[in-house]
Amino acid sequence: MQQEETYVGGSPHPIQAVLFDKDGTLLDFTGMWGFWTDCVLNDFRERLAAREMHIDAADIPQIWGTVHDEQGRMNGYDVRGPLAMGTMDEVYAVLTWHGYQAGLSWAEAKIMVRDCLAHAEEAMEIHRPAHSLPGVREFLELCRNQGVVMGVVTADDTHSAVKHLQWMGLDAFFDVVIGTDLVDRGKPFPDMVSLACEKLGIPASRVLVIGDTDGDMEMARAAGAAYKIGIGEPGRLTLADRLIQSFHELLNGGLAND
Repeated sequence: MQQEETYVGGSPHPIQAVLFDKDGTLLDFTGMWGFWTDCVLNDFRERLAAREMHIDAADIPQIWGTVHDEQGRMNGYDVRGPLAMGTMDEVYAVLTWHGYQAGLSWAEAKIMVRDCLAHAEEAMEIHRPAHSLPGVREFLELCRNQGVVMGVVTADDTHSAVKHLQWMGLDAFFDVVIGTDLVDRGKPFPDMVSLACEKLGIPASRVLVIGDTDGDMEMARAAGAAYKIGIGEPGRLTLADRLIQSFHELLNGGLAND
């Protein structure tokens, strides 16, 4: 008896697994990382001010590629920027450099950034500002019901990624979670997709990758993935095979069996 083949999200190729980016794809990026960014940057600026040093408010968006409202709270981000596409180590290094520019020694800046990050993590544990995007849970359930294996490939550290999935109650859907700490090269290099495929025992040619940046799309292309779906506003990504604005578009005829 011939095994049914599953086609996901308009892919012309049969799909055995879907790999998801986490931030901005499964969870609300601005809600999650806006909270974290505000904690870190406000604390950092207060610590600098206590030493009579400062970062101009006008320079804040340039640190990590963020957008802020009139009260200074983050309410948007550049999908091409460090916060969206960089590893956590790169994000930390950028802020350390700004501390150095403000007048700290490099060692002092590293210590200050570390302390701010620890304070932000404590606040995150209390508030747990991770919320899944519309249609995510329904799409994950649909994939699971159709026997499609799922994994996460994220620029975040693996431990943090698993924790955030647990906060949203989504961790049980995934057979593998690959953070940037498990590979030599993060996005846009293919290492995370390749490692996920190795752990799942599924070739990249039978894998669909869904993400919200061109870094995700390039990672998928370099790994030889069957299909690439970008999630975001029109014009936001240029390398996706298909662009959607929400997972609801994949729920309407998103899976088909042959």
